[in-house]
Amino acid sequence: MDQVKQMVDNRFQSDIPIRILGVETSCDETAAAIVENGRIILSNIVASQADLHAQFGGVFPEVASRQHIKTIFPVVQQALKNAHIGLSDLDAIAVTRGPGLPGSLVVGMNAAKGMAMGCGLPLLGVNHLEGHLYSAWLAHDGIEESIEQENKELPPEPQFPLLALIVSGGHTELILMHGHLDYERLGGTLDDAAGEAFDKIARLLGFPYPGGPSIQKASKEGNPKAFEFPRAWLNERWDFSFSGLKTAVLREVKKLEKVSQNLPVNDLAASFQEAVIDVLVGKTLKAANEYQVKEIIIAGGVSANEALRLKFKQDSPYPLHIPPIQMCTDNAAMIAGLGYYRFIAGQRDTYDMDVLPNWPLSEASSL
Repeated sequence: MDQVKQMVDNRFQSDIPIRILGVETSCDETAAAIVENGRIILSNIVASQADLHAQFGGVFPEVASRQHIKTIFPVVQQALKNAHIGLSDLDAIAVTRGPGLPGSLVVGMNAAKGMAMGCGLPLLGVNHLEGHLYSAWLAHDGIEESIEQENKELPPEPQFPLLALIVSGGHTELILMHGHLDYERLGGTLDDAAGEAFDKIARLLGFPYPGGPSIQKASKEGNPKAFEFPRAWLNERWDFSFSGLKTAVLREVKKLEKVSQNLPVNDLAASFQEAVIDVLVGKTLKAANEYQVKEIIIAGGVSANEALRLKFKQDSPYPLHIPPIQMCTDNAAMIAGLGYYRFIAGQRDTYDMDVLPNWPLSEASSL
């Protein structure tokens, strides 16, 4: 039994409630949440900027930063109100330190520092990707709405060793988790992450931002076998590459445009989506078998894709942990949940802590 797990068990046996405020501003979502004992969501507030950035066809960093400044404290206040507690009832504040947009990260970091300093609370700078992993430990299905009930059983926790696929707008990584806060990076994207590929192909096909939901919607009306797009398996490596697939779609579009003005956009979207999903699922299951894991976690914004979720459920012989749709995209509950495990492991950060826009998960595990 690893050291962190022992501390977790001791906390639950002593019935000590540890409540963490999570603050998340890594990109274009302003979010705050309160999580108890790393699992029970007491509140989870997200202010999305998606409509604001749609006019730009993607996230405009300066606009995102300004919007965070406007909404960060109202969002925190609403999270506290929904949890029926005040700042003085918290045990610590966890904030996303990176990776993410520098300006956006600074807004959340400064807000967390101010609250921590004003209330004398411990401050924890945590990794955004690590937060996505710990969304698998959060109890969903209305647990947060019934915390007053006695003998309410939490769902089983993920079991180590486990394999995690983080698949989001800027990251596609395979992570082997040996225990709490103990990671081994097996591979990652060599070029465009899966989410970036979705956005770029959506733009190519004339779909609105964000690209992921647009591709998914169009794919439901298309034939995934209409076009045989390439899959980059990269031999025995655990890395991912979607640049060749993106180029293949572009070439097909240009070829079709020469003969017709009416592109079969639904068929193109469905065929592209299936090519991405085949690689994500195939590599993940192969790695799970290679490393003899017990369970699999799928996390990150792209894990909200219905076809990806269905493919994993159909093909995986391993128990799966996939967050509910609303918890796949950026949120603060995952930051607060992770903050609990960091807190009981003894992490404490100083007020001169700075943001780390390019912070890899492999370095976060050593803190």
